Amino acid sequence: MHLILTHEQADFDAVASLLAVRLLDPEALAVLPRRLNRNVRAFLTLYGDGLPLIEFDDLPRERIDRLTLVDTQTPVSVKGYSKRTQVHVIDHHPVDQGLDPSWTSHIEVVGATATLLVETLEEAGIELDLVTATMLLLGIYEDTGSLSYPGTTPRDIRACAWLLDRGASLTIAADFLNHPLSSEQRHLYNRLLETAETYEFQGLSVVVACGSVEDMTDEISTLAHKLRDLFDPDGLFVLVMLDGGVQLVARSTTELLDVGEVAEYFGGGGHSRAAAALIRDRSIEQVCEELLAYLPTVVKPAKTVGEIMSRGPQLLNPDDLVADAAERMQRFGHEGYPVVDGSRVVGLLTRRAVDRAMTYGMGKNPISSIMEAGDLVVHPGDSVQHLQRVMIQYGWGQVPVADLETDEIIGIVTRTDLLKTLGAAVDDTPMASLADRLQNALPPARLELLKLVARQAEVGNDALFIVGGFVRDLLLGAPSVDFDLVVEIDAIELTQSLVDVYGGRISSHRRFGTAKWRLDREQPNLLQDLGGSLVEADELPENLDFVTARTEFYLHPTALPSVERGSIKLDLHRRDFTINTLALRLDGRYYGQLLDYWGGGRDLREGLIRVLHSISFVDDPTRMLRAVRLEQRLSFEIESRTLDLLKQALPLLDRVSGERIRSELILMFKEDHLLDIMTRLEEIGLLRAIHPTFAWDEWLKIRFEQARTFTPPQEWCLTTTPKMEFLLYSLLCFRLSAEDAKAVCHRLHLPASIRTDILEANRLGSELQALTERIKPSEVVTRLEGSREEAIVAAWLALADSPEARDLLYRYLTDWRMVTSQADGDTLRTLKLPPGPAYRRILWSLRAAWLDGVISTAEEEAALLHRLIEEAKDHSEGA
Repeated sequence: MHLILTHEQADFDAVASLLAVRLLDPEALAVLPRRLNRNVRAFLTLYGDGLPLIEFDDLPRERIDRLTLVDTQTPVSVKGYSKRTQVHVIDHHPVDQGLDPSWTSHIEVVGATATLLVETLEEAGIELDLVTATMLLLGIYEDTGSLSYPGTTPRDIRACAWLLDRGASLTIAADFLNHPLSSEQRHLYNRLLETAETYEFQGLSVVVACGSVEDMTDEISTLAHKLRDLFDPDGLFVLVMLDGGVQLVARSTTELLDVGEVAEYFGGGGHSRAAAALIRDRSIEQVCEELLAYLPTVVKPAKTVGEIMSRGPQLLNPDDLVADAAERMQRFGHEGYPVVDGSRVVGLLTRRAVDRAMTYGMGKNPISSIMEAGDLVVHPGDSVQHLQRVMIQYGWGQVPVADLETDEIIGIVTRTDLLKTLGAAVDDTPMASLADRLQNALPPARLELLKLVARQAEVGNDALFIVGGFVRDLLLGAPSVDFDLVVEIDAIELTQSLVDVYGGRISSHRRFGTAKWRLDREQPNLLQDLGGSLVEADELPENLDFVTARTEFYLHPTALPSVERGSIKLDLHRRDFTINTLALRLDGRYYGQLLDYWGGGRDLREGLIRVLHSISFVDDPTRMLRAVRLEQRLSFEIESRTLDLLKQALPLLDRVSGERIRSELILMFKEDHLLDIMTRLEEIGLLRAIHPTFAWDEWLKIRFEQARTFTPPQEWCLTTTPKMEFLLYSLLCFRLSAEDAKAVCHRLHLPASIRTDILEANRLGSELQALTERIKPSEVVTRLEGSREEAIVAAWLALADSPEARDLLYRYLTDWRMVTSQADGDTLRTLKLPPGPAYRRILWSLRAAWLDGVISTAEEEAALLHRLIEEAKDHSEGA
């Protein structure tokens, strides 16, 4: 026999899940528990006659071969169950650590168990009638607060949409979701309202309500739902004194409060968002007192304002002019500025107010005339929940952060910061896991050096971060040993403190806030604090680079950025793509904490290359080339909106200097996926945006691959091996006309030596392909004699489909260029030939004779030389 069971005091999700499994296995028995919530019992009374559900007392007394538990992970006591019974669990709550390992399960954290089963019904193609579809809809709606609770997922919404397509009735569902309370419930509910008190633990609001009743046959969970909807707390605890003891019903809307753990403490159980317990040995007053004493130990610290704020905010004075504020907003892109009189906040200036004032010609007015007046501040230790309440109450989208002791404005926190924090539960990576990853990623010496720098930063109250590609690759499981260090406030000061303690030298650039620490790898203090004999000095880097967190702005499109100091948040915002905005904090208790202000973690998981704002490619068109390079290196995809923006910005690449484009091309040439990069550049139109003659095809693909693995034959005896980037540039230009090849070299601003060789390879290609097999070796040498080796090698690579021409180059490099006559200028002087043009003509004639096989011995050369000298003397006498 196959039974389907659920928990007692079953709600719609539990009973709907019973029904769904029964539809999937018509031979199974779906058994209703003895106790149902009132609204569920009422629904079944009206609509349940045709549903394949049986009462618990009608259960046949047979052996249970299979048991399916839905919406619970706790075994239900039932006759016929034995150790041989195969148990399968279907549930949407987190996995119970005590779950029997011999059981099978389908457990996924979604809004309702019914969601998991609706997906299975859809896949199986099972048809539903109105009552069944409505029951399943009620199961999802009740557990998700009609799709409004934080635990609701897109899967729940899709499941509801499918049910509505199958005829589920929202009208019927509304009747039973808002089912009227019984007289007993109304009496108790009023009592709970009177006693409800709100407490705050670690920034979370928790409501505790107490009441008593002599005889209660209806469920208390319905009252908990109504109280939660009324107070909207982070946590709710309802304590009701019954004949059998104190009934505790608990609900939570945040992962920071696990009510299942609280219920377990009192002898009950449940999961992190909903739990219950029956406490028999204490009074309700004792339970309430014990609960309030226990909650501080179980509530996890909430994120604080200090963790999400941007440090070093830009402040305005009330007397500053509106026009100056407008210029600053345009430069930095901020939506609002705190206005400070001395050290006291007196208002907030918003972009909307400035834009309207400028429209009305108020540019010369003081900002005090248009700011929102007020002295609102928050403090670093305030919770984000407190910040949310403050923003709602006062309507400020940017709130200054003041030091609790000095009242100094040390930061600013914005509505965007709050939204990203409240919506980032799925993006958070536990701090410990990243600390462990860092531990495993770096060689011991570099890791200890990093920790040493972090300790020094903590001493100076500096926030220290690893940023950019290192963090991205760390999360992807392929970290490098090189990293960029960013310091909030002053990188030069931190670097100087390291030199003061651990020696070495500092070189810095005050304008850009950068510093380089050149380590003294033999310095005793340094080696001792790195672990003494455990660290080898030669394992340490020669230097470390530090950068002060900064922000950038562009005076006009495609310009190089202007730089000013900023917070780590602004520093990350200036970067090219979201996946490069990740940062790892290193100082003090924050060691290993991941900062993800701009959604980089999400895009990393989804494999997307996304810009941070819509004019990113306008600010810096070379980002288009970097987007393709990263996309192919990581096997990611350029996000659709980003791709649209890229294509719109293609004409701007023409305004970027050749040096900057060439730098990006060189980085591409070094990539393992170069061929894929070039194919993508062609597909998007970026190659032609660099120069209209550039095109990628199979001819280039084959030769690029050959050039990347090219090793010159030893018999060529080259004086230098051509650089790969030169060969690739030459191949790009090889089939162009001489005029177009010159234009490409000019566009990329190639150095003169490289330009000459590229154009020479281009010329050789045109000439050699026109040659016939009858050409003499001496003619080939004449054409190639003035060409550099690099140009000849490039032409040889390019002429892979012209074997005759390629063979001529090969023989030239291998043999012909080495051929010389035995006679030289001294020989001619010895033979009494006056110096003059004849020397060159005679020596070349001798060499050409050797090359073309006219002579092959010293005697033949001597005879030819004698004849040539006589001819030269006769010519001289005749003249």
